[in-house]
Amino acid sequence: MTVAKDLNFCFPVRELSNERVKMTPFDASIHSSPMFSAVSGHLELWAHMPTGPFQTVQDFDTNFLEAVVHRDPGMVLFAIIDKTKPPSNADGEGELAGMMSYTGSSSVNLSTEIGFIIILPSYQRTHVNSNAVGLLLQYALEVPSQGGLGLRRVQWQCSSMNAPSIRAAERLGFKKEGILKWHRVFHGGKEKGKVHSGRELPRGGEQDYGRDTVVLSHCWDDWEQGGREKIQAIMDRQHVSYWDFSTLCPFDDYTRS
Repeated sequence: MTVAKDLNFCFPVRELSNERVKMTPFDASIHSSPMFSAVSGHLELWAHMPTGPFQTVQDFDTNFLEAVVHRDPGMVLFAIIDKTKPPSNADGEGELAGMMSYTGSSSVNLSTEIGFIIILPSYQRTHVNSNAVGLLLQYALEVPSQGGLGLRRVQWQCSSMNAPSIRAAERLGFKKEGILKWHRVFHGGKEKGKVHSGRELPRGGEQDYGRDTVVLSHCWDDWEQGGREKIQAIMDRQHVSYWDFSTLCPFDDYTRS
């Protein structure tokens, strides 16, 4: 079902769902408050991201949803709903389990990136993340005749210091392409709890941490050469745990190509 409202996204948007998880476009009036409450006190969830943490719900709405998401035609944010849980105020089919986006998308180049992923602490090490990523991969890479967008490339970027993210991406069929040195500056990163690359910082910039970014991809030919079946097998498992979210947030970027 296509969502009948303007999301300022360059591709058609619809709810994506299977028996366990639903991906629905993030609605600030419904999802912001429970999302903010759940991430409060968990600075590690923002440690590798170029944004956050946020001080209030209004800060989250203004400086993330409005300033980053809604203004960008290459980005759409989804709320992740765990359908194995009872109906809630966030959704009639389950509980809010986190957020995830398509970002850096291009209708010209038939590409997108999966990023800005936060799985709420109560839903980590469960079926939630593998099914959510799987649904986004299926929609992006399946051909239009099979209900997908028919894209040629889905990208994944993460900090070089975030080993769990790299391992997770590779297990989900993404292939490492390279590393972008000094790719990001985390202004005030020390105070905000960001993770530095480990490299020596320039003189006078000790408070502004830097990030090297690992670039991985899952492309249309990877999908056709076994990627589709691999993702489906992962989604069908009862319990999949690829990383420890208690220490590192695995999906963390919204960078452009």
